[in-house]
Amino acid sequence: MGKKVTVVGAGFYGSTTAQRLAEYDVFDTVVITDIVEGKPAGLALDLNQSRAIEGFETKVVGVTTGPNGEGYESIEGSDVVVITAGLPRKPGMSRMDLLETNAKIVRQVAENVAKYAPNAVVIVVSNPLDEMTALAQLATQFPKNRVLGQAGMLDTARFSNFVAEALNVPVASVRTLTLGSHGDTMVPVPSKSTVNGKPLRDAMPAEQIEELVVKTRNGGAEVVALLKTGSAYYAPSAAAARMAKAVAEDSGEVMPVCAWVDGEYGISGVYLGVEAEIGAEGVKRVVETDLDADERASLLEAAEAVRAKQGDISSM
Repeated sequence: MGKKVTVVGAGFYGSTTAQRLAEYDVFDTVVITDIVEGKPAGLALDLNQSRAIEGFETKVVGVTTGPNGEGYESIEGSDVVVITAGLPRKPGMSRMDLLETNAKIVRQVAENVAKYAPNAVVIVVSNPLDEMTALAQLATQFPKNRVLGQAGMLDTARFSNFVAEALNVPVASVRTLTLGSHGDTMVPVPSKSTVNGKPLRDAMPAEQIEELVVKTRNGGAEVVALLKTGSAYYAPSAAAARMAKAVAEDSGEVMPVCAWVDGEYGISGVYLGVEAEIGAEGVKRVVETDLDADERASLLEAAEAVRAKQGDISSM
């Protein structure tokens, strides 16, 4: 039985994620679904025609889904489901502005995932991220380790890119880390960030690090403002696809993700951006990183901010 991954939502984010997953050539099948009639089938046709050029065997299947769950039978047996469904931000909108609209969409998708792919690991990317991850877990009733959200990988990638550009060094020489929530309470971790193995704090002054932190926190909004229609998808899809690959390969790779925290850092009962070991069952374990006092305080603050919003989710 080969590996199967489903991407729900065939917008820019979903279609780019499906392309990356197919080109990895680690899955037998990538299913892409959407409510727009014919769109996923058209994308699948196009992607399959690139196989001979890019040299991958993964088959892409496109399926239109209906309001009552029609079409979802095609996701049966999926090892991983990436939920990208929902509206993207428009200029001037915060991620929280999408809460009610996307809650309805994500709940319906999650219920269909539970019905047709009951053993899948679910990766949520719909905004507002931390809240939608919590909602997907409630709606699927899956064990909490099997529902996780994509945020930290993206924020960390943005932070690393900005540091590399500021110092004019290869991006491969930069290691950064962000924890907390995806948005205003993102917690950068300069104490764990390095350039060529040396502490970031030795490579640039504190004020400059703080500027790049603010730039990272607003990284998505900056893209939204420039694009004017839609939001970022190249970097976000790269992050989601890497997470799905780690699940499929049971790699045990440690990645910053939105995971259920139960006692780590003295925080319990909330979905939060932390580092976690990723494998076939989703989150194998949350990895507690040594933080300095400021970073730890910021993480606790982020947890409470997210907890307050996640409390409203069950009624949505």
